[in-house]
Amino acid sequence: MAKFLRGGKVVIILQGRYAGKKAVIVKNFDEGTSERPYPHAVVAGIERYPLKVTRSMDKKKVAARSRVKPFVKVVNYAHLMPTRYTLELEDIKAAVTAESLQEPSQRTAAKKA
Repeated sequence: MAKFLRGGKVVIILQGRYAGKKAVIVKNFDEGTSERPYPHAVVAGIERYPLKVTRSMDKKKVAARSRVKPFVKVVNYAHLMPTRYTLELEDIKAAVTAESLQEPSQRTAAKKA
């Protein structure tokens, strides 16, 4: 079978809290690891998308509606649906690693990057 779930591939999460949200694969593990013996990927995506802004809104409301909330997660391949799109990820790959997801403080730093 061709390996099409590579780093930079845009996917849609199918199961769980982030179901229906778009994400991009940062790092993939086709064979799994010792603690996760199934094929999985580290993904970074958008938890809350920006909302529509109109001209009549004040600056505070525009700032609140323009905010984007990201997420970083390890997801099983069975819960990912690939799209035809890919992204270049050089800056994200340095900030988001499988080790950075172990501790909550490192996870929040990875989200901000």
